[in-house]
Amino acid sequence: MGLLDRLFKKKEVRKQPEDYYDISITDDYVMVEHPKRDIEKINWDEIQEISIVTTDEGPFLPDVWLMLMGNDKGCSMPQGAPKYDEVYDIVSKYDGFDFEEVIKAATSTDNAKFELWKKNKN
Repeated sequence: MGLLDRLFKKKEVRKQPEDYYDISITDDYVMVEHPKRDIEKINWDEIQEISIVTTDEGPFLPDVWLMLMGNDKGCSMPQGAPKYDEVYDIVSKYDGFDFEEVIKAATSTDNAKFELWKKNKN
């Protein structure tokens, strides 16, 4: 390979850990296929709590997770995964969604949980 070929060769893009998660969204549910865990799926109408969980494991592992919980099941997805933003856009429209907790989560580098929404919370 000549010098010009080496200089202008396209570099292989390295995948980030979040790229290995596959999120499916339908009118009825959200489903996440994890690279090393069972598939998680929850119907939109089953969601009773939405939170963000942060860890101290970044940047080599996902360290910000959106958690959708309800009816003894849940669905977790790392920030940066394909379609994460679409799921966030949907749930952030829930009445009473706490954007201040999202801001707190964005500045956290510790292991912490931030409650964003809870069904029938008064």
